[in-house]
Amino acid sequence: MNNLIIVESPTKARTLSQFLGKDYRITSTMGHIRDLPERKFGIKTDKDFEPDYVLIPGKKEIIDTLKKEAKKAKKIYLATDPDREGEAIAHHVFVICSNEKLKSKNAKFSRIVFHEITKSAIEKALAAPGEINMDLVNAQQARRILDRIVGYKLSPLLWFKIRRGLSAGRVQSVVVRLIVDREREIEKFVPKEYWEIYADLRKHLGGKLPDAPIFRTKLVQKNGKKIEIKNKQEADELASELNESGYEVGNIEKKEVHRWPVPPFTTSTMQQQAANRLGWPAKRTMRIAQDLYEKGLITYHRTDSVSLAKEAIFAARNFIQKTYGKNFLPEAPRFFKTKSKVAQEAHEAIRPTSLVEISNFQFPISNEEKRLYDLIWKRFVACQMKEAIYDETKLSVLATAKINHFLLEALGRIIKFAGWLAAYGEIKNEKFKMKNEEIQLPDLEQGDDLDLVKLENLQKFTQPPPRYNEASLIKALEEYGIGRPSTYAPIISTIQGRQYVEKLEGKFQPTSLGFATNDFLVEYFPDIVDFAFTAHMEDDLDEIANGKKEWVPVIREFYIPFNTKLTSVSKIAERVSVEAEVIDEKCPECDAPLVIRIGRFGKFISCSKFPECKFKKPYLRDAGFTCQKCGAPMVVKKTKKGKTFFGCSKWPACNFASWRKPKEVAGEARPS
Repeated sequence: MNNLIIVESPTKARTLSQFLGKDYRITSTMGHIRDLPERKFGIKTDKDFEPDYVLIPGKKEIIDTLKKEAKKAKKIYLATDPDREGEAIAHHVFVICSNEKLKSKNAKFSRIVFHEITKSAIEKALAAPGEINMDLVNAQQARRILDRIVGYKLSPLLWFKIRRGLSAGRVQSVVVRLIVDREREIEKFVPKEYWEIYADLRKHLGGKLPDAPIFRTKLVQKNGKKIEIKNKQEADELASELNESGYEVGNIEKKEVHRWPVPPFTTSTMQQQAANRLGWPAKRTMRIAQDLYEKGLITYHRTDSVSLAKEAIFAARNFIQKTYGKNFLPEAPRFFKTKSKVAQEAHEAIRPTSLVEISNFQFPISNEEKRLYDLIWKRFVACQMKEAIYDETKLSVLATAKINHFLLEALGRIIKFAGWLAAYGEIKNEKFKMKNEEIQLPDLEQGDDLDLVKLENLQKFTQPPPRYNEASLIKALEEYGIGRPSTYAPIISTIQGRQYVEKLEGKFQPTSLGFATNDFLVEYFPDIVDFAFTAHMEDDLDEIANGKKEWVPVIREFYIPFNTKLTSVSKIAERVSVEAEVIDEKCPECDAPLVIRIGRFGKFISCSKFPECKFKKPYLRDAGFTCQKCGAPMVVKKTKKGKTFFGCSKWPACNFASWRKPKEVAGEARPS
């Protein structure tokens, strides 16, 4: 064995071993092996912010193995992931395993980069080895140092001014602000009442034949002007007139509408789609994508790029022609242009490494992996197919009363040619079927008389901006330039783990602790939680990665004013109290009101006279419905993995539980 390949994970090592012969020994670092120390600052601010790296506890055996294997090898290939974190791991391995005194021995180290774990990609990388990209290493190091400065310096101030055990983060604090700002918008919002009127109509066939198709129209105009119905009285008056009106078909406008396929997945769009389609948090999506990549099934999953390799595009075109037919293939391949301000390290988009469908896999993969692979596969294939074509019909209906005349409208849409939608649906007998894609109107002509079947008045209210869910929060972070797609998952996970934010029925809401911490930071450290400032810092890190900026001046420009501000605030800022929510229940020990507090492990109920009275009990949030088995109130609970479900408050006497509320599902077996 003359050649050593070093990767991060055993799974990646096993996949590589399938392509390489006996001349290669493959070992893994199991992630990072060096980092800043856990229990001290670890940055020499007076020496150009030199980091004091230490070996990560528990990694001694792995490091000893790496050193031993490196000594035996004639050639060492650093094959860590093709991004800043991967480059940093490669650099740390080199520092630990190289010999500073013998430069000739250090020449045996090479860096190889590949964006998919396939035989051709590995052979291509081995044929053109390179060196460690120190610009990427410096960008990763700069981010780590910036985060350590904010976390290590600002967190103790939060302990002193708000509550012991709190932490601040350079990016996490901005994300909390986004959620807090949205919550305050919702609190200030005053809903306004409005009404909509719908008329169910059908063509007059004489004798009102029962098989005449019924279609729904919406009232849009009165006497040629857009109508706004503010209350029930107005709605009832209009309905009275419409009940006595005569109806006929007015204008029929038909047009052909083209719907183009979207680009293949980036990290951000994959996380958004997995949240919307599969209900997954970003952390889960990235974990499963990592598994798929390391098994050689998809390209690298941390990417801002939508570009595709020419070989992949032509493979997709051949597959489309064979599977769907030549008429589903556009004349020219589709090339997508990356809109991101910086397509990090010029990766490809996320795509399958081959066009094998799940049903044809020759080896087992988990159900989770199948579901995410299916999303990635369909998105990639669809992006190289022809556009979908619809026939769209806009139907105007005239309603004439004694005094006023009204205009009602209906919109119909049928698929004329499935195009890329075929990748998501089924083609049977040359007719495409896909849920929610067609709204069909009956065949009508201008001047046809219509019969009123039913009128429906609907009371509605204007809605506040929605709370962020996993997908919309990721989209907002990308739009603001806060963080990078590869950091979204840990950020979202961290702000929940620190009790600043909680997810209720899939929506993020700030806790009282989140409000208090955010307001303190906004008042005293406005730059730290400023969206534009944070985005500018991300741009600086990208400039470092691209070799356009030095990392030390970027850190210094941030640190000097930050440190000055820190000293000032620690002297002048007053202590902040975290508001506890009073509940309609008395303490059984002293009769004082009970309150909801937030502790290290989440919410709990305690006496409002704490610390004089130390009574406390677990907090169980009412789910708003009763147990279908015993009639007791249902409460919100969490599994060991943190997934929310609804359980009976009388557990363990009653073991009924459900993942969803009854309006969505009648009941399920108890989650494990």
